[in-house]
Amino acid sequence: MMAADPGPGVRPTAAECGAICAGAGRSQRDMRGWAEAYPGLFSAKPFDAALYSTLSLAMAFSGPWFTAEQLRMANKVSLWAFGLDWLVDYVAASRQEVEEIARRCADVAAGAAPVPGDDLTRMLAGIRDELASSPAFPDLGPVWLDELRRMLEGMLVEWRWKSDKARPSFEEYLGNADNLGFSFVFAAHWIHVTGHGPVADVDRVREASWAVQRVIRLLNDLGTYERDLAWGDLNALLLGGGRAEVEGRIAELAARSRELISPLRAAHPELAGYMERQMDFCAGFYQVGDYWGTL
Repeated sequence: MMAADPGPGVRPTAAECGAICAGAGRSQRDMRGWAEAYPGLFSAKPFDAALYSTLSLAMAFSGPWFTAEQLRMANKVSLWAFGLDWLVDYVAASRQEVEEIARRCADVAAGAAPVPGDDLTRMLAGIRDELASSPAFPDLGPVWLDELRRMLEGMLVEWRWKSDKARPSFEEYLGNADNLGFSFVFAAHWIHVTGHGPVADVDRVREASWAVQRVIRLLNDLGTYERDLAWGDLNALLLGGGRAEVEGRIAELAARSRELISPLRAAHPELAGYMERQMDFCAGFYQVGDYWGTL
């Protein structure tokens, strides 16, 4: 499905795994703290201990050269996106309610005050303010806002499909991969780890992140098929293609992702490596598990 296993010679040693897991443990404690600070967003049963653990491990193993502090924003924004997804997909009862959630998020990300009593926009405002303090924000802040817009629009499209009991084509579904949120989280991480100086290759880095996002969208669907059936979610396997066909598309899309990542390695080795390792981590993770807890 993905690249062949490179063999034991390039796997991290037990000591390296220990260091990575220690960083993930610090991140998991951060996540538990955020969940306690925003109970209106993370009190539902599927936000269990395993979700915080597996999310933090995904970031840590995708960027083992980053410290826990450097991965902090990726973890925080990823968790926030899970909260948003829960509200849109499982709490909102009408199209008007979903559109209102999207409007509030877009307004707050652009600088508006959070809505009183609304943990979703309160947490987002904190993320926005923290990102705005980065020296890269003048260059990459518009990228983050655009990725938020793309994610919100993708979530609205999928909500309408589900509400109308519509069956998009496989290509339409894949074309809506922004609703996954990988590129939105990646943009926040990019801002957080970028120091002073001009930001180069913005369009090329974004193109690579979108390619990786499409791969992860389909990997997610292979791993969450049974849950999607139970929860009433759309899934690529329900749109006419069998598992072998979806796996073939994943292989094609992964190869294209690596082609886009390769030229970035010289100037952006950590970002390029992070994107590729996120893709490969998900290839292994979704063979066995899922992030969400049970309803």
